[in-house]
Amino acid sequence: MNFVEELKWRGLFHQMTPGLEEAMEKGKITGYIGYDPTAPSLTIGNLVTIMLLKHLQLHGHKPVVLMGGATGRIGDPSGKDKERQLKSFDELEKNLNEQKKQFARFLDFSDAEIGAEIKNNFDFYKEMNVLDFLRDVGKTLTVNYMMAKESVKKRVETGLSFTEFSYQLLQGYDFQYLYEKHGVALQMGGSDQWGNIVSGTAMIRKNLGSEANAFALTCPLLTKADGQKFGKSEDGNVWLSADLTSPYKFYQFWINMADADIVTANRTFSLKSIEAIGALEAQHEEAPHLRILQKSLAEELTIWVHSESDYESVMEVSE
Repeated sequence: MNFVEELKWRGLFHQMTPGLEEAMEKGKITGYIGYDPTAPSLTIGNLVTIMLLKHLQLHGHKPVVLMGGATGRIGDPSGKDKERQLKSFDELEKNLNEQKKQFARFLDFSDAEIGAEIKNNFDFYKEMNVLDFLRDVGKTLTVNYMMAKESVKKRVETGLSFTEFSYQLLQGYDFQYLYEKHGVALQMGGSDQWGNIVSGTAMIRKNLGSEANAFALTCPLLTKADGQKFGKSEDGNVWLSADLTSPYKFYQFWINMADADIVTANRTFSLKSIEAIGALEAQHEEAPHLRILQKSLAEELTIWVHSESDYESVMEVSE
């Protein structure tokens, strides 16, 4: 399977712009996902999109993590029904540094050809004044184009500040900057980011010429079989930090997963081969009471997110 085919098999594909598979067949592509540091840790919701970067790298392409040192100061209106409370700059900086440490666990930063990189979009804007931004960035997209985006339409009636309205301009320019300065040709994210991402591809075509080849790909927002948002426990978010969700509680989240959800979750989060996952699914179907898939995924993710010793400690407590 190629990259896109594997994402489809794992349930990690929602939509993409035309031509991506053909471009990937021709050679290495660099792709990125943006993460705003609005929380002190990443969550298993973030881990869904991290899997996109991981599989991109495993298929021989280069992943880039874009930390939102600038966009985190604005707040993304996508999926929100009211204005965000803005974080202080000190809090955002602290969150950003903590999240950077977490990414080091999930991606390979050492490979000379396809080693992951982390960039901070604050570096794109810190020398740009407001007039430059309005002339060079704000002139690119029309208000009509921006108003047509689902993330904006949902909020116009309840109230949307110019600050949050401008978010898609920043995200669009991020893509243009990375494309022009670093050869990043692909932006990925959750399906709720489609409007912001294609604003970037539109900006690149308009400002850099129609021959510029920039691509977009999104994954579905993961939900449980009962329609509830995936990644929440009774205590709220399931964090990737041991300080916020202990390894024991993290393990318990997966081991207690309903049979209706575990097949999807395992395909999404496991790095086992497709053949190995298929064999586990067959065993699980024969004897669901043994919770084979739950145990397998709980072990794999506890070791990956925390450590082997944390997993061993969890098993001692469980016993």
